Amino acid sequence: MKSDRNQGRAFFFTRIKYNSGDWNTDQRMPSNLLHSLLQYTTIEVDSREKVITLDSNELFESPFCYLSGHKLVSFNQKERDNLKKYIQNGGFLFADDCNHDIDGLFAKSFEAEMTEIFGQNTLKKIPNHHPIYKSFFRFPDGPPTASVELNGWGDDLVHDYLKAIEINGKIGVLYSNKDYGCEWDYDFRNKRWLAKDNTRFGINIIIYALTA
Repeated sequence: MKSDRNQGRAFFFTRIKYNSGDWNTDQRMPSNLLHSLLQYTTIEVDSREKVITLDSNELFESPFCYLSGHKLVSFNQKERDNLKKYIQNGGFLFADDCNHDIDGLFAKSFEAEMTEIFGQNTLKKIPNHHPIYKSFFRFPDGPPTASVELNGWGDDLVHDYLKAIEINGKIGVLYSNKDYGCEWDYDFRNKRWLAKDNTRFGINIIIYALTA
């Protein structure tokens, strides 16, 4: 969340804890993305993942938040009010469906919560020429394909889009059914075996959150 309180502070990765589902997924992913930030950018990084509840005032100190899971997403009213205030004041939430399934429990319940909080039809597909696809690395074809989309997991589809809720022309909630969290859930030292670093799009997401 861009504010004077975050000026001059190291970037930290915030994971959202919620009561209804399995929020603590893909445990190596945050350190992997933070390593990529150090590798590719000059951003100062706090290497410790921060876990906060959605109803906490600490939410408003976080420039970037991550929410994921496989199961039900159900917020109470205080959590809804806090998230709405956070997003409307410039915060950024990246939500990723670990099921890779547009008709799964996480997908349906998360989208229902976004409708409850932000209104009908506010969560929309974003075009593949959106600025998030060129905020650092360039992805001219839109969101890169995740390996789980090619191996029969979930709904066995390649989702060629992401969805978002935009506030005043800026993404406040970025939503993925592509299971990037699982894609990036490995020890960062294993990146040297990849032909192309698959965390690069994660860098785009964070850079967009910090600069848009």
